[in-house]
Amino acid sequence: MNSTKTRLAPFRADHVGSFLRPQRLKDARKKFNEGEISQEELTRTEDEEILKLIAEEKTAGLKSITDGEFRRAWWHFDFMQNLLGAELTEGEPYAFHDVTTRSHIVKINAPIRYNPQHPFFRHFTFLKEHTGEGFTAKQTIPSPNMFFNPKIRNTPVYPNLKDLAKDLSEAYRQTIRHFYDLGCRYLQLDDVFWANLVDKKQRENISNEGTDPDRLADLCTEVINNALADKPEDMLITMHVCRGNFHSSWIYSGGYDVIADALFAVNVDAFFLEYDDERSGSFAPLARSHEQNIVLGLITSKTGTLEDPENIRRRIREASEFVPLDHLFLSPQCGFSSTEEGNVLAEKEQWKKVKMMTQLAEEIWK
Repeated sequence: MNSTKTRLAPFRADHVGSFLRPQRLKDARKKFNEGEISQEELTRTEDEEILKLIAEEKTAGLKSITDGEFRRAWWHFDFMQNLLGAELTEGEPYAFHDVTTRSHIVKINAPIRYNPQHPFFRHFTFLKEHTGEGFTAKQTIPSPNMFFNPKIRNTPVYPNLKDLAKDLSEAYRQTIRHFYDLGCRYLQLDDVFWANLVDKKQRENISNEGTDPDRLADLCTEVINNALADKPEDMLITMHVCRGNFHSSWIYSGGYDVIADALFAVNVDAFFLEYDDERSGSFAPLARSHEQNIVLGLITSKTGTLEDPENIRRRIREASEFVPLDHLFLSPQCGFSSTEEGNVLAEKEQWKKVKMMTQLAEEIWK
């Protein structure tokens, strides 16, 4: 990766990708799940709401445009289940700090393979067609590391974790190439699995299973780097790391110190890092990055309360003691709606935050 070349993205004010689902979209999805409307009718509603969202993103000052993940129920499962060899099934809910998710999990029932008919390719095509001149269509997908969740990876199909890593790298390599061929030049890998490796309790659980968490971190680096081995030079790929985001709650805690060397060895162009509260630790681990771009997730998507702009400026100054200001960017710590349920804030509060962020970034990096 050439970290010195000029890039159009990430933008000084960027975002993770998901936005609160409008009530009309929620109603349509409920009707579809209950058999009251067809897939065609649901898709038409999705299309119309995504067009409205694109306009809102532009009005708020964003240059990177996503579809808000409006066609998804989950930020990760919808993509994972559509790789060949995987399916969505009933499973144990994820336990967040004070709430639990629905009872779903992805199951590996055959070797993981690239799916040339993956629905996300159609979704991106629609987004790109409607993004417009002067803006960049941004595609978000879960990192291959999300398959390393012990509830998913412990399968008879892959008794050897290295074999799973190999197949994941190849499936993602081909998937990324397909996105590129469709015109995608800005792709983001969302990766919560790193949070397992910073959380003290989770590291103990991994060790108790007989796996070295540090070696697992190295495997996380390896699987992504292998997937990016032939990444086109003009395609920007970033990675977002957070500690869980569901209904304004979280799962993991811990600073980046313990994973910094493995994390910053990932050959992405920029890192979106959660930094909206004390659970993320200090900025000190950023000193171990390699002149990479760091998007600071200083704006919380979990509440509607606006941050104090001066506090954000102060924290950016603190981060610049470890990474030059020219390599720093600003974003929310996560999406506003990682699942279709969404975080606990109103749509108007969501957009106030985004507008405040874009205006603040313009002032700081003018």
